[in-house]
Amino acid sequence: MREGIARIVGVQPDMTVVAEAADGEQAVEQFLRYRPDVTLMDLEMPTMNGVQAIQQIRSHQQDARIVVLTMYHGDEDIFRAVAAGAMGYLLKDTLPDDLIRVIRDVHAGQRAIPPEIAAVLEQRASQPSLTFRESQVLELLATGKRNKEIAAALGISGDTASAHIKSIFLKFNVHDRTAALAEALRRGIIHIPQAPGSGSR
Repeated sequence: MREGIARIVGVQPDMTVVAEAADGEQAVEQFLRYRPDVTLMDLEMPTMNGVQAIQQIRSHQQDARIVVLTMYHGDEDIFRAVAAGAMGYLLKDTLPDDLIRVIRDVHAGQRAIPPEIAAVLEQRASQPSLTFRESQVLELLATGKRNKEIAAALGISGDTASAHIKSIFLKFNVHDRTAALAEALRRGIIHIPQAPGSGSR
C-alpha cells in the first residue's frame, strides 16, 4: 500500500516523495529529518500509533500539515486524529485523484475532511462519550476479564467496576458485553491488534 501511494504521488509534476516510514517512531524521525510540506499518516502502526505520531510531530512543528490515510472509519478514530491536528482524513480506498487533490488542498493550508467523514464527526458530537475510567474498563473488558478482575486491575471495588460497565452499556445502548465490544470496535474506540507485518504503511 505504501509503495503504491508513493508511486501515485511521485509521478505528479509538482510533488516529490522525500521519505517513507514503516512505523510510528520512524514517521516522527523522518519528519524531523526531512520536514515535508505534507505528511500522509496511517493510524495503525507498530511502536507508535498514528495519533501519537501526529502529536509528537506537532510538538516539534505546530503547523505541520498531516493527512490521515487509513482503513479506520470509526467516529472515535476520526475524532482523535482531527483533535491531534490532522488537516485531512481519507480512507485507503480513496481514488488516486481525490488523494492528490487533498494533498494539494492541505498544502495550501486548507482542511480536507470529506462530507462523509464530517458527518461521522457530527454524529459523534451528539453521542455521550466515555469517561477516562470507563475507557479503562472497556479495554479490560476487551481482554475477557471479569468484573472482579477488572476491579483488581484498576484498584476499585467490584461494585464500582459493575457500575462503570452498566454506564458503558447505557451510553452504547446495549445490554451485554458482546454487544458493547462490537459497538466499541465499530466506532474505533478499541481495535483488534494486528499481527506484526500484517499490513503495509
